[in-house]
Amino acid sequence: MAQEALGYTLGGLHHVQLAIPPGAEELCRDFWGGVLGMTELKKPPLLAARGGCWFRGGGLEVHLGVEEDFRPNRKAHPGILVTSLQALATRLEEHGVRVTWDDNFPGHNRFYTLDRLGNRLEFLEARDNA
Repeated sequence: MAQEALGYTLGGLHHVQLAIPPGAEELCRDFWGGVLGMTELKKPPLLAARGGCWFRGGGLEVHLGVEEDFRPNRKAHPGILVTSLQALATRLEEHGVRVTWDDNFPGHNRFYTLDRLGNRLEFLEARDNA
């Protein structure tokens, strides 16, 4: 059944949240802010007291929230659309981040990587001939 017939429409993602262990904010700032070049957002005071950090860049917002029993996501992951995928791969590799290319996604070039805490990330770029 179509969403409209149900009385609502899903409108896209506001943000993606990934888990981090307590005290890992500086590693997040290094990766999300330093390597990826995203801007750190000020968290509302009530939420800031819980730890973690938020970043925004290019229409993507990532919330990194503290979990006491943190385990990195090895399978579940965000799929992040980018332009100039090769330039991003080069930048990551220059900062010691391993990139694993995978050409098994129709219409897109893509690779997987891990953030500084081991969370899996997928970056995709539409192929010109898609």
